[in-house]
Amino acid sequence: MKTRRQVALALLAGLTAFLVPTLASHAAEGYPNKPLRLIAPSSPGGILDITSRVVGKKLSERLGQPVVVENVPGAAGILGMQAMLRAEPDGYTMVMGSSGPNAVNYTLYSKLPYGMSDFAPVVRIITMPNALVVNADSPLKTLAEFRAYARKKQGNLSMAVSMLGTSGHLGGELLKNRLDFTAVTVPYKGAAPATNDLVAGQVDFTVENVITVAPLVKAGRLRALAVTTRERSQILPDVPTLAEQGYPDIDVGAWLGVLVSARTPPAIVARLNAELNAVLGDEEVKKQLAQQGGITLGGTPAEFDGFIRSEKDRWEKIIKAAGIKVE
Repeated sequence: MKTRRQVALALLAGLTAFLVPTLASHAAEGYPNKPLRLIAPSSPGGILDITSRVVGKKLSERLGQPVVVENVPGAAGILGMQAMLRAEPDGYTMVMGSSGPNAVNYTLYSKLPYGMSDFAPVVRIITMPNALVVNADSPLKTLAEFRAYARKKQGNLSMAVSMLGTSGHLGGELLKNRLDFTAVTVPYKGAAPATNDLVAGQVDFTVENVITVAPLVKAGRLRALAVTTRERSQILPDVPTLAEQGYPDIDVGAWLGVLVSARTPPAIVARLNAELNAVLGDEEVKKQLAQQGGITLGGTPAEFDGFIRSEKDRWEKIIKAAGIKVE
């Protein structure tokens, strides 16, 4: 026979099971009723920061609430992910995810303070190519010249990396492997400080998002030797692809997407997905992101989730084959 305490606990469990979905539904109905926060795990000035601000501004207009972009750089995006997960899972704190912290880090780091199951993917935002760039004063003008020089300087070159685990970082590692040379990897806390040091001649080269390096290339401060996707970039149309220069197997683009805590009510995730898809369909947003080299995407949370899982599997094979590991 059940005790009074057991009966009371059973009734409480049943009441909780009934109330939780109801409360979540009511929360979604009044959402949002205060400012939202969009965490950008990078320093100001890079692709992730720029995209966050373009998207955040339009999302704010649609929701009728401020969307505050908060830069949380450092530790290959890990600090930004932790900042988001520390917040209440109520849909008022989002993070602009990317291939590094949300696909690559799971294999790259032996210890990680979060897991894939901690996040609820909302929507993919953009994809964009990377470019291999050197200082404009460098004598290197083609990929062939770069390869010959790098092999001659074996181990004495430095590669700037805006953040460990990004598509630029792993694209650079692939490039070193395929072009058969070694270089010291110099990690930064964002694209802006990495490219600033390249312009200043403190490092020898980087593989970075076209959106970040294009203004410096057009201003004559950097020189692009190749783009890392199979098609040329719309904003650097004169720069040949790696495929055109004999390396068709290297196809490395970057992507960005919005995620929230996995404990966020599904109704709020659905609302954010709908609003962000509307943002991405806005012609002015498309124009702003296209001018920076980004291709707008969109889609469902399930599609984004499947994409992240496929990216994790893809990079896991590459990382393990290259023997890359960060403690």
